[in-house]
Amino acid sequence: MKQMSMAMAGFEKHARPTRKAEFLAEMERLMPWAEICALIEPHYPKAGNGRPPIGLARMLRMYCLANWFNLADDACEEALYDIPLFRDFCGFDLGDERIADGSTLGLFRKLLETHDLGAAIFAKVGELLIQNGLRLSGGTIVDATLIAAPPSVKNRDKARDPEMHQAKKGNQWHFGMKVHIGVDSASGLIHSASVTAANIHDKHEVPNLLHGGETRFYGDSAYRGQEQRERLKTLAPKAKDFTNKRAYKNHPLTDTDKETNRRKSAVRSKVEHPFLTLKRLWGFAKTRYRGLAKNANRAFAMLAMINIVKWGSPLTGQVRPI
Repeated sequence: MKQMSMAMAGFEKHARPTRKAEFLAEMERLMPWAEICALIEPHYPKAGNGRPPIGLARMLRMYCLANWFNLADDACEEALYDIPLFRDFCGFDLGDERIADGSTLGLFRKLLETHDLGAAIFAKVGELLIQNGLRLSGGTIVDATLIAAPPSVKNRDKARDPEMHQAKKGNQWHFGMKVHIGVDSASGLIHSASVTAANIHDKHEVPNLLHGGETRFYGDSAYRGQEQRERLKTLAPKAKDFTNKRAYKNHPLTDTDKETNRRKSAVRSKVEHPFLTLKRLWGFAKTRYRGLAKNANRAFAMLAMINIVKWGSPLTGQVRPI
C-alpha cells in the first residue's frame, strides 16, 4: 500500500491557483445565481413520491460548466468525477451523494428550452446590469456570425437538419445557423439578439436588434441600402446611418471612403468581441443539437454569461471597466 503524502492529505506546499480555478472563482462571484434560479424555479420539478430532484442551484452550475468548457452532457458528468475543482464549484460531495448524470443534465436543458428560459435569462441579466449602473449610449452596432451544423447525412434519418440551411460567404458555402446581436457602441453590452437559419440575410433581423432610441447605427456593408435606410427611419427615427460603404464593379471606393470606413470599423469592432468569446473561448462554433430551438436556447444563455463576464456583478452593483 502506498503511503499517503502531505499533498494527498491536502497540504500542498507548492500549489497555486490555475486559470481555470481563477475563472470559476470569478464566475461564482459575478453570476446572479439567486435571480436566475428565481426565473427557473416555477418550472423546476418539485419533490414528490419519487426520488427527490437534485437542487436547482447545483443543476444550474452544472449547466454553466457545460457551456463554459464546451462539454456534452455525459462529458460534463465524467468531468465532475475527474476534477475536484468542478465538484467544489457545483457543490457535489462524493462522500454523501451521487453526481447528477448526463441524462439529468439533458432533462434540465430540455426544461430551459421548453419554457424559453435561455432568452429570459438573457433579458434578466441585461435588466440587472442596467439597473445597477450600466447605461446604454445612443449607438447600436449590429452583426451576425455563422454557427456551423453537421452537413453529413450519415444518421438515422439519412438527412441533414431540416431547420438549418446553407449560405454563401465569400466563395464558400456554409451550412448551419446565424446568431445576430445588437451591441451598445460605447459599452459593448449585448442588448438584443436573435437566432435564425443561415440563409436569412443579416439585414432582415435589424428590427429585432434595435431598442428604438438610437442616434447612431453601425453595421458592415451588408446592412447598407436604400431599403434599409427607409426601414431605419421607422425603427429608430433619430438614428444616423454609419454603415460601411461598399465598392461596386465600376464604382471603387475613394481614399476618403476607405478612411471613413476605417474610422467606422474602429467603433464597429466591439461587436466582434462577444463572437470571440462565444465561438473561440467557449467553443460554440458548431451546433451540438438538432433544431434551432435547442441551439438558440444555448446561444441566449451564453450571451447572457458573456455580458456578465464583461461587466461584472449586478448583485453588488459593481461595473467592470472595459
